[in-house]
Amino acid sequence: MPHPELARIYAFLVAFDRRRAGRTVDVPGAFAVFDEEFPASHGDNHLVLPGPVADPERLPVLADKVLGHLSHRTVYVYDEESGAACVDPMTRAGYEHSRDLVMLHTGPVPDGPDARRAGPVGLDDLRDPLTDSLHSFLPGVGAEVVRQLVERRESRRRGADTVHFVASRTAAGEVAAWADLYLDPAGGIAQIEDLTTAEAHRRRGHADAVVATALRTAAEAGCRTRFLIADADDWPRDWYVRRGFTVIGLWRCFQRD
Repeated sequence: MPHPELARIYAFLVAFDRRRAGRTVDVPGAFAVFDEEFPASHGDNHLVLPGPVADPERLPVLADKVLGHLSHRTVYVYDEESGAACVDPMTRAGYEHSRDLVMLHTGPVPDGPDARRAGPVGLDDLRDPLTDSLHSFLPGVGAEVVRQLVERRESRRRGADTVHFVASRTAAGEVAAWADLYLDPAGGIAQIEDLTTAEAHRRRGHADAVVATALRTAAEAGCRTRFLIADADDWPRDWYVRRGFTVIGLWRCFQRD
């Protein structure tokens, strides 16, 4: 049986996608979001299938029909069983796929020094460290693509009732680690997204400070459901487990350039 919080989390993700989009296109069993201001951003231009997929073999055709004007294709399938069934037809159509974990915070809310070391910042504070980080993570990607990936962050403010950019600074005031925090106090749900630590400041507790502050902020806003998304095949998933997060679901992401 699916975890009882999973349906609420997926509903939040769908609502966030729709709210932040420049425009949406609905098709049977799916919807697409687009933002013409950031055409290179997969996260702002993609197809979502939030429920069971009626015909996995037809998914590549649907993706081409809906996303055909883009130079890239990104498709999210939330239903775990359907996602597995889509792997073969999507792979044959030239897509790579990854598995993303839905991780619910089930541990205690931090209440110590780390929970007060970080705080909200603006995009102007993040622009330089985020640009440097993207160039490091995406070597060879052009300056215009990186610019779009940086500036799109401001559009995320449309996605939830309250959106914070949370950052931890060095003693000299330099931004060292950061993440997004999306809050829906009325629904009692919050998401931590895109946790990143600048390469020069790793292993110094800055990511801990950001996560602790985000969790504490969410709890104080009345958000009892606090979650994040992590790559199933990358080491941060274990780092999150040690900080009180538990895997409750899995979806598939299919991408083709």
